[in-house]
Amino acid sequence: MKNLKILKEQFSKLQLHSEDEVINFAAFDVERNRLFLSSSSNFIYTLHLQSSSNNAGPWNSISDSLIDLEPGDFITSMDYLMEKEALIIGTSYGLLLLYTADDNMTEIVGRLEGGVKGISPSPDGDLLGVITGFGQILMMTPDWDVLYEMALDNLPEDIDVHEHTYSSNYSSESPISWRGDGKYFATLSRVNNSQLLPKKLKIWERDSGALHSVSESNPFMGSTLDWMPSGAKIAAVYDRKEDRKCPSVAFFERNGLQRSSFCLNVEIDATVELVKWNCNSDLLAAVIRGEQYDSLKIWFLSNNHWYLKQEIRYMKDDRVRFMWDPIKPLQLVSWTVGGHITTYNFVWNTAVMNNSAALVIDDSKILITPLSLSLIPPPMYLFCLNFPSAIQSMTFCSKSSMNHLAASLSDGRLCVVELPAIDCWEELEGKEFDVEAASFDSGYKSFIHLAWLDSRKLLGVGHNQISNSAIKESSKDELSVYCLQEIELVCSEDRIPSSVTCSGWQAKVLNRLSLEGTVIGVVPDQGSGYSAYVQFDGGKMFEYAFKLADARGLHLKRDDISFPSSCPWMDLVQIGGGLPQKTLLFGLDDSGRLLVGGRTLCNNCSSFSFYSNSADQTVTHLILATKQDLLFIIDISDILKGELEVKYGKFLPVFKHRKGDDERNYVQLWERGARIVGVLHGDESAIIIQTVRGNLECIYPRKLVLASIINALIQGRYKDALLMVRRQRIDFNVIIDHCGWQKFVQSAAEFVKQVNNLSYITEFVCSIKNENIMETLYKNYISLPHDNETKVVEHGNSKIHCVLLAIRKALEEHVTESPARELCILTTLARSDPPALEQALERIKNIRGKELSGSDDLRRELYPSAEEALKHLLWLSDSEAVFEASLGLYDLNLAAIVALNSQKDPKEFLPYLQELENMPIVLMRYNIDLRLQRFEAALQHIVSAGDAYFEDSMILMKKNPQLFPSGLQLVTDSVKRNQVLEAWGDHLSSTKCFEDAAATYLCCSCLDKALKAYRECGNWGGVLTVAGLIKLGKEEMLQLAQELCEELQALGKPGDAAKIALEYCADVSAGVSFLVSAREWEEALRTAFLHRRDDLVLEVKTAALECASSLVSEYEEGLEKVGKYLTRYLAVRQRRLLLAAKLQSEERSINDLDDDTASETSSNFSGMSAYTLGTRKGSAASINSKASTKAREMRRQRNRGKIRAGSPGEEMGLVDHLTGMSLTTGAKRELKSLLICLVMLQKEDIARKLQHVATNFQLSQMAAVKLADEAMSNDRINEHFYVLENFIPKIKEEMQHSELFSWQSKVLI
Repeated sequence: MKNLKILKEQFSKLQLHSEDEVINFAAFDVERNRLFLSSSSNFIYTLHLQSSSNNAGPWNSISDSLIDLEPGDFITSMDYLMEKEALIIGTSYGLLLLYTADDNMTEIVGRLEGGVKGISPSPDGDLLGVITGFGQILMMTPDWDVLYEMALDNLPEDIDVHEHTYSSNYSSESPISWRGDGKYFATLSRVNNSQLLPKKLKIWERDSGALHSVSESNPFMGSTLDWMPSGAKIAAVYDRKEDRKCPSVAFFERNGLQRSSFCLNVEIDATVELVKWNCNSDLLAAVIRGEQYDSLKIWFLSNNHWYLKQEIRYMKDDRVRFMWDPIKPLQLVSWTVGGHITTYNFVWNTAVMNNSAALVIDDSKILITPLSLSLIPPPMYLFCLNFPSAIQSMTFCSKSSMNHLAASLSDGRLCVVELPAIDCWEELEGKEFDVEAASFDSGYKSFIHLAWLDSRKLLGVGHNQISNSAIKESSKDELSVYCLQEIELVCSEDRIPSSVTCSGWQAKVLNRLSLEGTVIGVVPDQGSGYSAYVQFDGGKMFEYAFKLADARGLHLKRDDISFPSSCPWMDLVQIGGGLPQKTLLFGLDDSGRLLVGGRTLCNNCSSFSFYSNSADQTVTHLILATKQDLLFIIDISDILKGELEVKYGKFLPVFKHRKGDDERNYVQLWERGARIVGVLHGDESAIIIQTVRGNLECIYPRKLVLASIINALIQGRYKDALLMVRRQRIDFNVIIDHCGWQKFVQSAAEFVKQVNNLSYITEFVCSIKNENIMETLYKNYISLPHDNETKVVEHGNSKIHCVLLAIRKALEEHVTESPARELCILTTLARSDPPALEQALERIKNIRGKELSGSDDLRRELYPSAEEALKHLLWLSDSEAVFEASLGLYDLNLAAIVALNSQKDPKEFLPYLQELENMPIVLMRYNIDLRLQRFEAALQHIVSAGDAYFEDSMILMKKNPQLFPSGLQLVTDSVKRNQVLEAWGDHLSSTKCFEDAAATYLCCSCLDKALKAYRECGNWGGVLTVAGLIKLGKEEMLQLAQELCEELQALGKPGDAAKIALEYCADVSAGVSFLVSAREWEEALRTAFLHRRDDLVLEVKTAALECASSLVSEYEEGLEKVGKYLTRYLAVRQRRLLLAAKLQSEERSINDLDDDTASETSSNFSGMSAYTLGTRKGSAASINSKASTKAREMRRQRNRGKIRAGSPGEEMGLVDHLTGMSLTTGAKRELKSLLICLVMLQKEDIARKLQHVATNFQLSQMAAVKLADEAMSNDRINEHFYVLENFIPKIKEEMQHSELFSWQSKVLI
């Protein structure tokens, strides 16, 4: 679904040496971009193709050289031999000449009897096929040796091929056509020397010259023959004048069988002189000689139909011929016998317009199909337009619900058509409309480029000559001048709505500008309506503007939007919405670079288009396909913000998805070479793809679908959004989560009113989830323009509960009563979180009550039957849950109905229900509550049953301890309350809550149990207090105190033990000993002096000196460890930085390869390194079970504090270890108490030494931690800077008056 457009045409003119001289043959030098032309006067003209466009035409230089031949001899064939870098020329006298253009040398390499009729080198250049005037085929090697020779035609046995009588009768050319790989070649041969038209197609083998296959006799026209370069088909022409039919092109296979054919749709008497495939084998061109003019026609095959995509007309006297560029499939060179050379550059343009209408050119027809209404691939169509002659270029404009089409025809005429709004096109199905040419005389030939400025103004760019023959009178400068014309259109006929206006148009030129340079494209600015952008070869952009004031066109150069190279495909789009209003000019060059001005968006783009979901047609997304068959959907905002590299990388495929996430942001096209041909805008949100075979496929990328749904929701079009969600199978939660469920709750009533379809609402209700899918399922497809706060939960209610509550209220308020509404309300109750089954059953119970009442109330028709409602509820919910909910209503009849409708076995539920029915109401409810585990209600019911069931209530509370507070409130009798309290205390004791248990026992006067509970939790004060309440004897109290001292000493609480020993046991020795163990040096010394015990003072002194000596050794050892750990840390850090730099350099070298193996190896290696902070992400780590993960975590907990050399966590382990060596608060308190004690005991020197060593240790430890923190934040380690001696003075200065050193005694500093 594409049209072939002339991108540019460039002309050149040969200065022939005489008026009778004509150009006969041409050859092309691919390697050096040269075209050779030979004339009837035996001149060889050499034209060098220029590298870039300028005002001198397409050729840099033209030179000529005369081939010196005998009088009467002339050139009959010519081709270029790339291996020889020379021309091979054949003459009528049989000479084979090798002509080197560089040194103008001619060498005779052979002479053939009968003359040379044709020369054709093989594609690989290893063989040269020559057809002689005697009808012989000679196959020669590069050394000019004859490999083999055979007859071209089937001749009678009595004919001598060396007789000139035969050669005089054989005057037409018989070319050789090679297959692309050179293994076979084909010729057309006469049958039995017949002069009639029937001939045979022969296929020959290259190596032996054996005849491979022969076709049947057919009326082939002349010697026209060409083998497709891909080797699939051989094209030949049938002459069907005897059948009074126009010529047709037939296609043959290698076996000589005809595969297919198509009619040329030309005059019966027309002849086809030349047929050639382009190098890609997708275009077939031919020269048609007619009665009034000659034409160059180009066909294209798609969906088994041959489209005539271009027709270029010439004068009869021109005798035009052509050749395709051997390596550029869309470049064609034509020449006339008078030496007028034209180079055509074609480009494929999509036939789908911005309004999704497909306009496919086929000869003089435009096949029109609105793809938004029906996806019909050509050659089928909805309706078509017939023009007077073949269409060369066209333009389409859709504005204000009107559609206008303008076409420039091959005969130079201009046609205009006005089409109705696209919604009315269905009425035109199957119709054909004949279009009349507009009344217009531009004075120029056909327009190459056309563009609409608005619905009544047209901009056209054409060349300055009327026809190709006019070059004869044109100067060299005039040849390159393009002309831009602004044309005003007026229709003399009245417009009829919903009809096609294809006649009565008149055109008038308002403005005309001559342009210097080659124009390759024009794009209008639809926003302004009076300006357009003109692109010249090379990418330079100029703006054309029309001023009504002076009626003059302004031609302004726009460097800000110019492209760095020529872009055959370009489009100007309007952006807006939430973005700044502006226009962007996009261009795609031949190498696949997608450009916006001078900025490159993508380097491997094959096709692109745009999508708009707004009514004003402002573009929101760029759609591009890459050469790797990937389809990307790009937000325009990402282009403006420059976030393409971050989000889309280099538009290459992602082969690995780490952490289990699907990181693909593209769609994989399923068929190689598929192209984007169009987009369906708005709510359709579809992309139309055409495969190489011609099939049309319509895809709905999730990103576009979500964008259109979000756009509809933002506009408040809930029904449209819901329909899109259902049609595209999108999660219904998008409607709720796009801006947070709190906001949706506020608009739930509007949602219900717009949708107004209870089936859709029920489907929507059943799909609601408690998660925010915009942050989970669709997080990679769309980014919301606001802060989503859906994680906030109001009043402890979930998303499902709040949304369904809002929908239920909206249904009750805005939807009329009906059975469907009641079922929808039941759905909201059943799907609530948690399910409100009891409310639903209450509604069903009310319906059943109305049915049992037997009233003839008309309102009964507004509700479904109770059975229908109950079955609906059972279908939505678990039948067991509904049965239990019915029991919770204490309605046994309803429970029985539920059980029957849920297909329960009566043997299971009937005995149970009968047992409940025989119980008193209170006990029935108690048993139901126990079954439903509603223990609060069960306790209330059993307590209300009376004192006879008190034991049952106690058993219930013991089994469910959370009921004890409620039991205390329900039980009023004091004796029973004490039993409840004692049971509660027993429960607390069993759960090790001894403090609470003791308080509970005290409330019920269970002092013995309270004493035991206090003793269990180590609360010696509570034990002794309760002992006082019990009024124990003196000896019993002393024994209890001694036992407590022993227990506290064992628990590591010597300070508390000392207090009991001194206060309750009056044992001073034991008390001082306990204080020394607790390292409460000052209190121990005070107690010894209080009781005037010198022996105890000596004991305290000895212990203090031993402790001081031990601490000095510990701090000196700790100081040594600090230095050792810090040295190791710096070494580990240095090695890690060196390894990281090496890995980074290696990853940078393979960054462009996107190699899975390299990526995985890199991550695993870095994870296993001894000097990294990363974790392993290899495949083994990703498949470990939860059990193994838990085991590793347990081992990690056990090994915490251990530092293993070379392990991944060694670096951080060293830092953590250094940090953990700091003095604790308890250590500082004990150290301060010991220093004061030593001073009191006149051991000032020992105290000063201890304080000095402890201070050095604390300073070194703090300095080491600070050094490690600074080294961690830097990427380089300075060995002279990161030393402990440089950081200790800093710490000493910073912490001089800090609380961290408050343990020091100033007198000892």
